[in-house]
Formats: sequence, C-alpha cells, structure tokens
Amino acid sequence: MMHYLGIDVSKDKLDICWLKDPAQLKIKTKVLPNTPKGLQQLQQWLDKNLPDCPKQRHICMEATGIYHEAAAYFLHDCGYRVSVINPAHSRDFAKASGSVHKTDKADSMVLARYGAALQPAAWQPEAPEVRQLKALIARIEALQTDLQREQNRLEKALIVRTPLEVEQSIKQMIAGT
Repeated sequence: MMHYLGIDVSKDKLDICWLKDPAQLKIKTKVLPNTPKGLQQLQQWLDKNLPDCPKQRHICMEATGIYHEAAAYFLHDCGYRVSVINPAHSRDFAKASGSVHKTDKADSMVLARYGAALQPAAWQPEAPEVRQLKALIARIEALQTDLQREQNRLEKALIVRTPLEVEQSIKQMIAGT
C-alpha cells in the first residue's frame, strides 16, 4: 500500500502531512526544523509511523528556490519516492479541490492529496558531477559580477573624489588582496 505525504518546505521548517486515509481525509501532521537534525527526525518519524518499505512512501513537495533541496536529496537517498512539483500546479490543484485555507499545514495536506490523486513522476536528482559543475559555474559568475561592481565603484570613486582610503580599498578588492 502506498502512503502519501506532503511536505511544505520553508527556510526554517518542514510542515509534514501524512494522508492516512485519502478517502476520509484522515491525516497525521508533524512540524520539524529544516535542518540536518530535522531531516533525521523526519526519517525516524516516518519509520515509526510507516514501518513498511520506504518505496511505499510517496512524498510530494514544491520546488521552493533552494530550501527544498536538502530535504529532496535526503529523502531520495533514504529510498523514498520523492516528487518535486511546480508551485503553480499545487496552487491550481488546491483551487480545484476547494481548499481555501492558506496555511503551512493546509499546504502540506494539499501536497499529500496532490500526490495521491495525480501520482506525479518521481524526482531524479542530478548526478553529483553535474551539481558540482553547476556550483562552480555559479561561483565564477558571482565573482565576475562582484568584480564588475567593484570596477564600477572605482570608476565612480575616481569621478567624485572619494577619500583615498576608500579608493585604495576598492583597488585591493579588485586586485584580490
């Protein structure tokens, strides 16, 4: 038997809803911190309440910038079926289902119901090499942006007669010292 869970992920916490009985909308909820320790607690809670195979647990969460990533990777590595869905899809599903409450708990229930009703595809994480390459590219782009900002500041500093200490500081940043 497949168990459906929804997790509303935010920067600080995970609002979890286990849809115990989809037909009767019986649920069990839990709130945990969105931290490595909180993820360990989530795994323990799942193992305690759902002692069957991890593959029998389908967990739906929204793509929330970067905040969902740690949970998605952790749960996937634990062997759970994880679906990371577009927030617009869950919002449309909530409207179509008549869900009018907009709370974290209600959102986690919508996500669990979404998983049960629509059976979204399992999320597949990128290979570690791809993630590493993307992180390196992002870092290079950030450094290039920072360098351009400092060059723009130096140009402005030379025009408006900025104090020598500030000009030297900008030049040091550009030189990387």
